[in-house]
Amino acid sequence: MKPILEIQGVGKKYRIHHQHGGYVSLRERMANVLKFEKNQTEDFWALKDVSFEVQPGESIGIIGRNGAGKSTLLKILSKITPPTTGRIVSRGRIASLLEVGTGFHPELTGRENIFFNGSLLGMKRKEIETKFDEIVDFSGVEKFLDTPLKHYSSGMQLRLAFAVAAFLEPEILIIDEVLAVGDAEFQKKCMKKMGDVTVQGSTLIFVSHNLPSLKSICHTGILLREGKLVLSGSIDEVINEYTSYHIEEGTIASVIHYFQPHIQLENILINGSDKNTITVEGNILSISFEITFLKRIAFELDVHLKKEELPVASYANFVQNKVTTFEAGKYLLNYAIDLPPLRSGKYKLDLYFTEPFVSWFAVTENIIDVEIVNTMHHAFLTSSSLKWGSTLLDGEVKIGRIS
Repeated sequence: MKPILEIQGVGKKYRIHHQHGGYVSLRERMANVLKFEKNQTEDFWALKDVSFEVQPGESIGIIGRNGAGKSTLLKILSKITPPTTGRIVSRGRIASLLEVGTGFHPELTGRENIFFNGSLLGMKRKEIETKFDEIVDFSGVEKFLDTPLKHYSSGMQLRLAFAVAAFLEPEILIIDEVLAVGDAEFQKKCMKKMGDVTVQGSTLIFVSHNLPSLKSICHTGILLREGKLVLSGSIDEVINEYTSYHIEEGTIASVIHYFQPHIQLENILINGSDKNTITVEGNILSISFEITFLKRIAFELDVHLKKEELPVASYANFVQNKVTTFEAGKYLLNYAIDLPPLRSGKYKLDLYFTEPFVSWFAVTENIIDVEIVNTMHHAFLTSSSLKWGSTLLDGEVKIGRIS
């Protein structure tokens, strides 16, 4: 079977202009209007010699830092911009959702834009009509269907655009990280629909900084770094390479991976330390941090302690019925978690900052090392008192409002 997409040595070059002399005021511009000074230019390769193949029905996640070339690659795949070098062979109809409003006309109504966008995908009117009710129902904009798109909010535009892209059954569906504009409920609907798309045999190419979402939907991954493809393989391999490369040695805060823009974490301390290796003496695990919520939100901290990848103990606000809804603002949270009797040794600590039943804000997995130093006499650590398995822990939470 031939690949549905072949990307062969693709590169994209842009020419960057630098103004001579730096910032120039309006007065200086007017004074020098007759002086013809050439601006400096340089070539910038957003992508360079990128090659890979995508098989029919494959779900592939593209990962990389901002500026790595992800969006440029998707624009080339969507035929929005041509490559400077190389070529792309496509053997299927492509639908893409790269930016809110892409492929829509602001003066047309939502109803008209459904047919307009479908025609851009090469679909006949009868084909669009068969999917029309499903598109409207999924998008949830039925009330505003005959309103011009320019009066839609960005979230409403996203709802309609995703519904059109997903329900018109393209062979290849390309999604950029535009889903972050939508609310949490709609994001969950989109994730489920993208999973359904691949089950139905379509090919999915998904770019996101939300690593858990990529992991749940995609089977393979591609890692871009400074415009070059550095790794192609299973999504787990690619995520591990991405996270390990961007970890700075030294502090816990540097290993936290953020997925949502409406939370900010600062000054994370575990037993009074911000280092990646923590020593715990006794049976209290102390976790404190400053957290800023940019909107009203329910918050839960999940803590998992592991030994050789086996779960030992876990703590969750939800299990302890201690989930708190916070108004927007900055808070200081202090957790004192009671540990079970554990043998001395090295453990791994995972932290999950979540909104219950919705999404992870931020997470760290298998990165923070915990050295348990048990001060109890080892005679007490019998087989009956030390059972492998995830023991639910209790603890206390203290909340202080900063601003």
